[in-house]
Amino acid sequence: MNESAPLFDPALIRRRIARARRAGFADFLLGRILDDLEDRLATVTRPFPLALDLGTPLPELAERLRASGRVERLVRLSPVAEGGEGVVGDPEMLPFGPAARFDLVVSALALQHVNDLPGALVQVRRALKPDGLFLAGLLGGATLTELRQAFLQAESETEGGASPRVAPFAELRDLGGLLQRAGFALPVVDADTVTVRYGDPFSLMRDLRAMGLTNALHDRRRTPLRRGTLMRAAEIYAERFSDADGRLRATFEILWLSGWAPHESQQKPLKPGSAKVRLAEALGTAEHRLPRQGES
Repeated sequence: MNESAPLFDPALIRRRIARARRAGFADFLLGRILDDLEDRLATVTRPFPLALDLGTPLPELAERLRASGRVERLVRLSPVAEGGEGVVGDPEMLPFGPAARFDLVVSALALQHVNDLPGALVQVRRALKPDGLFLAGLLGGATLTELRQAFLQAESETEGGASPRVAPFAELRDLGGLLQRAGFALPVVDADTVTVRYGDPFSLMRDLRAMGLTNALHDRRRTPLRRGTLMRAAEIYAERFSDADGRLRATFEILWLSGWAPHESQQKPLKPGSAKVRLAEALGTAEHRLPRQGES
């Protein structure tokens, strides 16, 4: 864990996920991520004797993996109590000890709210057996950029300043380095942008509440949002981010992480200077030496 002030309030996140599940979880975004995760996992042709579902807000990912026939045993680390075989826990404090035990760790729509993502990735890496696979989809930095901009302008106009209303999420450019620092081999990071359209900003806000994704920043403003600020933010949103038919765009950026626990059987990068064929020869082109400085 980082010793600096936390960015998110984990207890509040768990309460909001529990509230969303009781009220009827809006699972359209999670469903998209789970479909993509299954497609990505399908390219790996091997069984996984023991798998871990890391913090996915609904048990559907665990259910899909069990139904696939590729997982013999599955442990689910859930953000809220579910009964059965699930374990309630925090992705930043895995309760499985230091021993490498899992063949697969998967996570959907969970890791964007950890305070110490580098530390969480290190724990995942240590929990994997050699040649075990980690695959996760989480929200990225472009998520809800329209809502963030609308609130920033509205609060500046109506209250003379702005407070954090939308969480800052991880950036794609940083995640590859975090996977390498955590000790993963063959790390891959990519992004998928999902644009959802709404009739008004309040429908978007209802969906965010129904996904447990409303403001859970540790340093959020504790006083209620002023009605004037809310209405002005809605006006700005409609003015700046509407399509020709009047419907409003909302961006969700999904960042995908994958990496393997190191194993001697994995492909290794060649050492610099170890190539046995010149690039020009491989491409079938002529090789020309550039003149040195001072040569004509």
